[in-house]
Amino acid sequence: MALTYKEEFIKFMVENNVLRFGEFTLKSGRKAPYFINTGNYKTGKQLAKLGEYYAQCIVENGLQPETLVGPAYKGIPLSVTTAIALFNDHGKEVNYCFDRKEVKDHGEGGLFVGQQLSDGEKVVIIEDVMTSGKALREILPKLEAAAKVEVVGMIISVDRMEKALNSDLSAVKEAKKQFGIDVYSVVTMTDIISAIENGVIDGKEHLPAMYAYRETYGA
Repeated sequence: MALTYKEEFIKFMVENNVLRFGEFTLKSGRKAPYFINTGNYKTGKQLAKLGEYYAQCIVENGLQPETLVGPAYKGIPLSVTTAIALFNDHGKEVNYCFDRKEVKDHGEGGLFVGQQLSDGEKVVIIEDVMTSGKALREILPKLEAAAKVEVVGMIISVDRMEKALNSDLSAVKEAKKQFGIDVYSVVTMTDIISAIENGVIDGKEHLPAMYAYRETYGA
């Protein structure tokens, strides 16, 4: 049976040592049975495939962005490769832009590089993962300062589906509650567990720890 694009993406993460299983102490202090290190994406081939999965997520969820916004720094290559994949694989031409860390007061000036945003423009924010929502909180004021754009969604690679440190809501649900923005992920933690259960990837020995972690921290 052919794999779904979500299953393909989970295999892709494992094969590129981005998704690992074991025992890891997270920045939050929690001991997790898995770890996601998007810093291991470092080749043109990986980036090209990554854009295909992000583009598929945008199309699957019926989003119609005019511009992709890639928050500096990790969002920059992600927005570029997703824009390319939308054109190559789906015939959709979209703009892209990314923010500067500081406003440029010479040359073309401005806060954003690439598409210069205008009122009413439909944008999708492209990021790698969402842990605390920090990237979203930082980019939204910059977007508001540039123009009255319409943020129609945010795309991340993995929704960990776990409670924040100071909330019973996940970062994704908190973004919806606080900012009214829908966050879509290529895959969720539930998808990853299902992939193990169904033999798409190895790791059935880690399932008891995965279930226990979800029971404790799941949102």
